[in-house]
Amino acid sequence: MTVPHAPAPTLGRPFAPSRLAMAAGLALGAATGAQAQSLVELYEAARSFDATYLSARSQYDANLFRAAQAKAGLLPEVGLGAAASWARREINGGTDTTSNSQSATLSASQPLYRPVNKLINDQALLSVDVAKATLTLAEQDLIVRTTQSYFDVLAATDTLAFVRAQKTAVAEQLAAAKRNFEVGTTTVTDSREAQASFDLVVAQEIAAENDLRVKQLTLDQLVGRVAVAPKPLVAPVVLPPLLPADPQAWVALNDETHPTILQATRGLEIAQLETRKAEAGHKPTVDLVAQYQVARAPSNVTLAQNSVRSNNASIGVQFNMPLFAGFAIQNRVKETLSLENKARTDLDAAKRGIDLATRSAFLGVLSGQGQVKALEAAEASSQSALDANRLGYQVGVRINIDVLNAQSQLFQTKRDLAQARYNVLLGGLRLKQASGRLVPEDLLPINSLLVR
Repeated sequence: MTVPHAPAPTLGRPFAPSRLAMAAGLALGAATGAQAQSLVELYEAARSFDATYLSARSQYDANLFRAAQAKAGLLPEVGLGAAASWARREINGGTDTTSNSQSATLSASQPLYRPVNKLINDQALLSVDVAKATLTLAEQDLIVRTTQSYFDVLAATDTLAFVRAQKTAVAEQLAAAKRNFEVGTTTVTDSREAQASFDLVVAQEIAAENDLRVKQLTLDQLVGRVAVAPKPLVAPVVLPPLLPADPQAWVALNDETHPTILQATRGLEIAQLETRKAEAGHKPTVDLVAQYQVARAPSNVTLAQNSVRSNNASIGVQFNMPLFAGFAIQNRVKETLSLENKARTDLDAAKRGIDLATRSAFLGVLSGQGQVKALEAAEASSQSALDANRLGYQVGVRINIDVLNAQSQLFQTKRDLAQARYNVLLGGLRLKQASGRLVPEDLLPINSLLVR
């Protein structure tokens, strides 16, 4: 097994300037005179404010420095020690003597053969890949969460706009029903039906206003701003095609570079090294040790004798061989073998889970695109049905409730169509996330569909 070299403990590519950061800067400059913000701009704001992502970023930094600590077991150790003592002694006859001594010791050791230390360092190098994959997953999650919150606000705004438009239309129908009742061309039933529809749409308006406030607060908290106003999609909007159009092609992307698979793969390799560490418990260790000591011998103050100074230097090789540890090493090997099997099973489970998630996400996008086309056709049909019912009501072949139902169906279709478009765009990001290919630059195509 080849162990990768540990990169320098920096944040790496995820935090380097990119096209996305430049696009966010342009969007920020364009939004200076306006209140609306683009998706890219809000993502960059969330990246520097979201507590979940910042926590993952700090953990990544900590993991890099933790991995660097493992190399200490292969490097020399140097220590400096000093000691001083003072003593007083009384002798029969009244003679008092005092003595003091001082010493300083410089010691060093260099591991020559320590297989466990080498394996620990190899594990640390592998853990760097795990930390990087964990940060990538956190970044992908932030992309999806930001887009989800962005479209939630747009969807709630659309719902409120459609409800208010329906309220206006129902109010006009209610006024017409009352006028017709006053002149005797319709019954009181039309007026009461219109009033009931108006009261219902007022209740829907209240619920829509509250839902928009909640969605707005959620987005504000995510990006660390107040009263964020997302830019809406252009109208008419042409959604990007799903490429590649074959689910197997998306599944084929799930190689060892997928963050989740990379985590599980490195986890298995670390478990295998842990087994080798346990087996190395039977092996000896060899160290190169050296020491230099300067000491001053006790002096007799009464006799005014001069102190004696001595210098001692030594260098050698130290050998240690474990003989018996109460079967601890044998049982540790059995434990690590079981954990190795667990890691291998976790890797298989990760691959299967990613395969299922990718196929499900692909079908979700495909279904969403079909829904958009069907709802676009339904919108045109609902508009035609409403026009026909209004005309029929004017000539007396339709009643008021027919017009009200047609209006309700049209606005419901418009709301469902807007939501379906948001779901397709978000589903495309979720598909890339499931395949492990989602990067911040994937927001640029969606950003190009927003109002300038």
